[in-house]
Amino acid sequence: MSPNESMVVSGSADGRIRLWNIRKGSMVGDPWEGHDTAVRCIDWSPNAQEIASGSEDGTIRRWNPNTGRQIAPPIEAGHGRVYAVRYSPQGDKFTSAGEDKVICVWSTDGELLIEINGHEHVVPSLCWSQDGANIFSASYDNTIRKWRLIDGKELVVFLGHSFAVDSLCLSPDGRHLVSAARDCSVRIWDLKTNQPVGDPLLHEDELLALAISRDGKHIASAGVDGRIYVWSLEAALKWQGNDDGRSTQPRHVHQTVVSLILSSLHLVRSLMGLSGIRAAANQ
Repeated sequence: MSPNESMVVSGSADGRIRLWNIRKGSMVGDPWEGHDTAVRCIDWSPNAQEIASGSEDGTIRRWNPNTGRQIAPPIEAGHGRVYAVRYSPQGDKFTSAGEDKVICVWSTDGELLIEINGHEHVVPSLCWSQDGANIFSASYDNTIRKWRLIDGKELVVFLGHSFAVDSLCLSPDGRHLVSAARDCSVRIWDLKTNQPVGDPLLHEDELLALAISRDGKHIASAGVDGRIYVWSLEAALKWQGNDDGRSTQPRHVHQTVVSLILSSLHLVRSLMGLSGIRAAANQ
């Protein structure tokens, strides 16, 4: 989604990228062509002046959103399939990851600044700390890790998921990290203690995508069960387990009121890449 929330950009299995006007619900111009195979990740720069895409063809390409044309030569990232690309909050660099387990950081000139190694499996998701000093990564090795940008040092390993972690995002206030995994759960992590807080938020099947609202109040998660769940972050943080490990409240803390779904509509839109998913709120 564009920084002003007026446009959405999507990538698809045909290797094309499409720009959409949210208000009109229609595609803007023709599809952008350049990738040879499926586009697996897209990110919009903070200043809205460019879009980066990663593909199964192993390249990262950068685009002018106003023209749909590439603004620089493609980067042969060396990941095999590229599963994640993310601009820094300052917009002066971006990071990528994929099939080869390695995290790469690039300048906006396309220069490789640093390679970070440590994961034991595919890395499908990345996010930055607010100050741009650290990178968080999710992996199919069931872990989330925090890295120091300046030298690639591993600072924290977050343990808790029992299966591949597919998606990761940081709360707007920088206090919490939120993750979604194929163990059917969303977990919330306190970045002061580096420990999970509250009970896991459960789906009925594996999770694939996650987003958090810009006001930090709501989380949206989606997976192969064909549903989008919208959760109250405040409620999730309050609902802790007893000392004996039993939850004092139901684990499904998502809201059923229409107003919440509407107020979080931009979250649902950000998950539109999962075709055919229906928004649902179960009791």
